Amino acid sequence: MRLAVLSDIHANLHALQAALRIAEQADVEAIYCLGDIVGYNADPGPCVDLVREHCTHVVQGNHDRAVATGTGMEQLPQDAQRAATYHRSVLSADQLAFLRTLPLVDTVGPCTLVHASPDAPDAWKHLSAYQDIRKQFEHFDTPFCFMGHTHIPAVIADALGVFEVRAGHRYLINVGSVGQPRDHTPKGSLVLFDTEALIHRCVRFSYDVDAAAARIEAEQLPERLAYRLREGQ
Repeated sequence: MRLAVLSDIHANLHALQAALRIAEQADVEAIYCLGDIVGYNADPGPCVDLVREHCTHVVQGNHDRAVATGTGMEQLPQDAQRAATYHRSVLSADQLAFLRTLPLVDTVGPCTLVHASPDAPDAWKHLSAYQDIRKQFEHFDTPFCFMGHTHIPAVIADALGVFEVRAGHRYLINVGSVGQPRDHTPKGSLVLFDTEALIHRCVRFSYDVDAAAARIEAEQLPERLAYRLREGQ
């Protein structure tokens, strides 16, 4: 199956629209979303609606949970708390219910979907230590586990020295962030993946960053959030 896998949209409508155009042009058969539809940026409602319309499988991220339930709000950075509070005030009851009822983990054919980590999906870990990353393979059974949360794309195999997807191995695949990349480029990120041909492509795409930043400023969200978009932080 030809897939597009998205994560960490963070209410960035301009970036999400660009990502969906790429998925359409790639003629994918399904689009999966790994959570954090909301948080940080200025258009949570339209982003929730587009995800519901276009994504066949969606899991919950920590910002989704914080916005929908208030749980974990205190664990977010101060700017993110302000954005989450704003999002809670503008989303409809139906949109909040959608976010609240998303699963933490989903399995679709050969793919496990999770926002942060398969071993403790509601702990919202930022995996960085080698030993912690290696342990993740014990907590999913499928060939591929797609994840986000760090906003930095990566491919990690179950064996040393394997840097590209190929037969005979299992993989953790971080798809990066559609709406708030953090690897010092403002370009959004998504993954196109063919589960049969084992073709993996991380697509970095441009979108109207200035328009997205202007929306942040128009809604009087913290100015640093607009700066982070422009700087890829």
